[in-house]
Amino acid sequence: MIKIAKLLFGLFLLLSSACAEREPAYPLLDGGELRFSELQGKVIFINYWAEWCKPCRKEMPELNDFQKEMTGQARVLAVNFDGIQGEQLAQQSKAMGIEFSVLTEDPRSQFDVMPSGVLPETLVVDPQGRFRKVLLGPQTVATLQQVVANLTEETNNLPESGPSN
Repeated sequence: MIKIAKLLFGLFLLLSSACAEREPAYPLLDGGELRFSELQGKVIFINYWAEWCKPCRKEMPELNDFQKEMTGQARVLAVNFDGIQGEQLAQQSKAMGIEFSVLTEDPRSQFDVMPSGVLPETLVVDPQGRFRKVLLGPQTVATLQQVVANLTEETNNLPESGPSN
């Protein structure tokens, strides 16, 4: 009887861990993977681009500069709008001059955001991992810094949670 109980308990643990929701891991073009929980505390910008998009080409150097300058506070991620993969994605990313992480899968569904149909499009995720807004059109270092400053100020002005006396 004890063996059956142990077996059933083990089966229960196995099934419950297999059915537990796991955060998706998004493959990166460079071979790694990323979970958004790893970026907790940073503002995340998910930029949608395409090789044929002239405003995307104009924006890319700004995104590169912003990522270099704001590494401690923000993270820029690129997603190809056309959904290309493999060597073609690597070639187009290089041709666009992307110097930050390129996701090979679109994370949009994780944040429950519909595509706008406009490029470039950048999703903004706050330091707590919540989707905040969509930025349409080419961004600059200054516009992205302002978004980070606004979200940081909002976070700093939140009332502290804890036991009340």
